[in-house]
Amino acid sequence: MFYILVPLLLIFMGLAVYSLIRGIIAFLNSTKQDFEYKGEGASPSQLVRNKMMFNRIKYQALAIVVVMILLAASGGGRSH
Repeated sequence: MFYILVPLLLIFMGLAVYSLIRGIIAFLNSTKQDFEYKGEGASPSQLVRNKMMFNRIKYQALAIVVVMILLAASGGGRSH
């Protein structure tokens, strides 16, 4: 089980970092036009930033779930 969960944890952590970096890049690529956007709803740049933020939160939550499963399977680090 550990051989599956540890790589899964690393994958989720990597995806969270990737989403964070993509979100930061999208934020840095924002222009003054994005902030003065008058169209319906959010601008395309804002949609990309929101998507990356949601992905980052999703992958962080999945990584936390994997850590909780690992802790539960190992007895929470307690010695018996």
